[in-house]
Amino acid sequence: MPRKIRELVRDLKDAGWYQVPGSKHAKFNHAKAKGSVILNRDEGDDARHYEEKQVRQAIKAARQEKEEHGREV
Repeated sequence: MPRKIRELVRDLKDAGWYQVPGSKHAKFNHAKAKGSVILNRDEGDDARHYEEKQVRQAIKAARQEKEEHGREV
């Protein structure tokens, strides 16, 4: 069963990602990690497999950045 977009948003926020205001889609950035995550659908929708993968990879990248440079995530 796919997760909901709201669950992915919660995971991103718990990992230190923040939502960029003013975007049509939900765009998330992180102070230390490179890149951004964009979720195109409503929070109540089922997440697609590639969206779940993108969120997992983004969280992993932020954690690696912390471990490599000793920075807070």
